[in-house]
Amino acid sequence: MIENLKAFLDSKVAQYNRPDFIKNDPVSIPHLFARKQDIEIMGFWAATLAWGQRVTIINKCKELNSLMDGAPYDFVINHEEPDLKKLLHFKHRTFNDVDTLYFISFFRHHYSHFDSLEDAFIPSQKKEGVMLRHSKHAHKGHNTDVSSEPVENYLNYFRSYFFSLPDYPHRTKKHVSSPSQKSTCKRLNMFLRWMVRKDNCGVDFGIWSKIKPSDLIMPCDLHVDRVARKLKLIDRKQTDWQTAIELTGRLREFDPQDPVKYDFALFGLGIEEKF
Repeated sequence: MIENLKAFLDSKVAQYNRPDFIKNDPVSIPHLFARKQDIEIMGFWAATLAWGQRVTIINKCKELNSLMDGAPYDFVINHEEPDLKKLLHFKHRTFNDVDTLYFISFFRHHYSHFDSLEDAFIPSQKKEGVMLRHSKHAHKGHNTDVSSEPVENYLNYFRSYFFSLPDYPHRTKKHVSSPSQKSTCKRLNMFLRWMVRKDNCGVDFGIWSKIKPSDLIMPCDLHVDRVARKLKLIDRKQTDWQTAIELTGRLREFDPQDPVKYDFALFGLGIEEKF
């Protein structure tokens, strides 16, 4: 039975993990760029805004990119105060101009110290110093517990670092989740999949190296959750961080080095085939 399920899911990965998948998915947004930092910034934004109709998500991301003159990294680093006015009307569902401006502030802060957004997920001596210099809130809610899942620590760390700037807007915290809140962290796990997974299929970028593909956790959205339950890959009744851990653990039995490749299979079955 397990062998049959693995073969079935592997066939679905092969079916959906291909360039044809890109055009209708938010991953199409970072694919508009060649520069690493542009890919990271717009990939993070596309993942953050990924709720609702995929067409709307893609259109809103393109609108945001246009407001940053089609050059997100250059805008983040070199903008002056008047340049921010055109962002004041950007909105997607509950994500508004206050959140947009804080994201810009965070990106400018981070890229003034680091070359890649990957460093925002990895605790380091240098980063701790940056946080402590910039905010009295730097370690509020920071989870330093050792976890059997490295990504759990990365995501908890990222959220504390993301909100380490002085006077961050409290409302923006709802847009960046963490395991410490018991969230599935679907959007962040999807973003990590895009940045970390390495293959030759042309969908995921594989431009990060400090986080391993084997450590990634499944992005557990409604479609993935529903299909996984139908396939008896999830026993847990509720859907939370532990559910994402349980599902990933089951998928590691099929491929311990790259369990999250099965996101293509479960998501494809759910949204394309209404499985």
